[in-house]
Amino acid sequence: MNSTESKNKSLETLLTELSEKYQVVKKGGGDKRIAKEHDKGKLTARERIDYLRDEGSDFLEVGAFAADGMYEEEGGCPSAGVVTGIGFVSGRMCMIVANDATVKAGAWFPMTAKKNLRAQEIAMENHLPIIYLVDSAGVFLPMQNEIFPDKEHFGRQFRNNAKMSAMGIVQVAAIMGSCVAGGAYLPIMSDEALIVDKTGTIFLAGSYLVRAAIGESVDNETLGGATTHCEISGVTDNKFDTDQDCLDAIKRIFDKIGASEKAGFDRVEAKEPAISADEMLSKFPIDRVKPYDMLEVLKGLVDGGEIDEYKKDYGKTLICGTARIDGWAVGIIANQRKVVKNAKGEMQMGGVIYSDSADKAARFIMNCNQRKIPLVFLQDVSGFMVGSKAEHGGIIKDGAKMVNAMSNSVVPKFTIVLGNSYGAGNYAMCGKAYDPRLIYSWPTAQMAVMSGASAAKTLLQIKVSSLKKTGKEISPEDEKALLEEITNKYNEELSPFYAAARLWVDGVIDPRETRKVISMGIAAANHAPITERFNVGVIQT
Repeated sequence: MNSTESKNKSLETLLTELSEKYQVVKKGGGDKRIAKEHDKGKLTARERIDYLRDEGSDFLEVGAFAADGMYEEEGGCPSAGVVTGIGFVSGRMCMIVANDATVKAGAWFPMTAKKNLRAQEIAMENHLPIIYLVDSAGVFLPMQNEIFPDKEHFGRQFRNNAKMSAMGIVQVAAIMGSCVAGGAYLPIMSDEALIVDKTGTIFLAGSYLVRAAIGESVDNETLGGATTHCEISGVTDNKFDTDQDCLDAIKRIFDKIGASEKAGFDRVEAKEPAISADEMLSKFPIDRVKPYDMLEVLKGLVDGGEIDEYKKDYGKTLICGTARIDGWAVGIIANQRKVVKNAKGEMQMGGVIYSDSADKAARFIMNCNQRKIPLVFLQDVSGFMVGSKAEHGGIIKDGAKMVNAMSNSVVPKFTIVLGNSYGAGNYAMCGKAYDPRLIYSWPTAQMAVMSGASAAKTLLQIKVSSLKKTGKEISPEDEKALLEEITNKYNEELSPFYAAARLWVDGVIDPRETRKVISMGIAAANHAPITERFNVGVIQT
């Protein structure tokens, strides 16, 4: 979806496209592959998760659109071949990671590794127990150079296994299919490793490789099946006849886990927002240049529509205030998208961060850290103000102050990208680089260094100048065609699905799910007491 297309589409159309896209992703490798797993007596990754988690409980999927549109030459890799998310098992909130064997036999692509590491990161930051449902053929060999040796590649997950164990984070693994080579360490570095008889196998090298390497002829079941590892090697702890039996055992393990410490974030009984979600969406324009009042949108997100604004008459292009979302106390930093007038009578453009708004936000962020209030960033930001007046007024200094306070926050941060997310505005409003516990976008979001129109014109000037240096003259018609080509490419990269495919965001959500995402995120964060002292270091004055 490019920016021109989005102007011509209703929000209803965008939400329908989101839903249809997600339904395709949920099919993984497709109906034939699903039937093949069922023929083996196995459940699919999503069926395993549905069986495992508490009936009627919420599940927050992370990275559903990972690898979307990527690896097409390899046949694609829906959801990066692994399903991850936060759910409840026997009443305990946990992270669940399930390899999807319907997608290339669960093989690891580069984005598979990135997604697994993101799931482990969420578990580590929030001290959540983690369950691995293992069913993978191992590294996708044609791309091994992009997944094997670097710091954030395949091997990092085993380092995380060890670190989580040292942190006291519970890890339980079930081997429910293939588990080969280096991947074999993941379940065995967990606290408890279960295996399904006849379908689960685990070994450093399969029968073909063993025969090629040392000349031994042995079948995979004898080499690394459930009986071998539960009765002879002791590598796995217990074996089970079916997927369901194995998942039931995990439920019993979680039923007996002791209570975790709490961070102590404040929560009261939730209230419904002042307006319905549908009415809230009617106040949010699809056109990314059209102004609107963010306070009207907030009425559909916060409990009772009530927000106590901080310095509401100062730095008006950023709304800062305390409120509640699903009962949780939160500090909100949101871009105001309507045009405002400051006390000097100067007009300020909506969605732009000025010196006064950056200064206000920095102080508000510090206050929330002082009071142990989680922060919620609602992005619809075009960037910081530019021009001689802004530069002479110290916009870089004030922006740095906001980035400093936000970067050093010890309270958990959550980011929702509603609309624009451009340039340094993405940074200051807690983009992915600044460790939000969760970051999701609406289907109306656009993320890039600058808007499509501005970028395309800039890139065109560079291209035309480059061609002229080589002695080539560009006709107006050629220039127009070149602009269209550049614009289309850039707009494709603005899409929220482009960002989600690369895990720049954790997912694209229906805006009506926003309260659930934030609430579950804070509930997860509440499992991890704050032990670090808030310290901003040197503040730019």
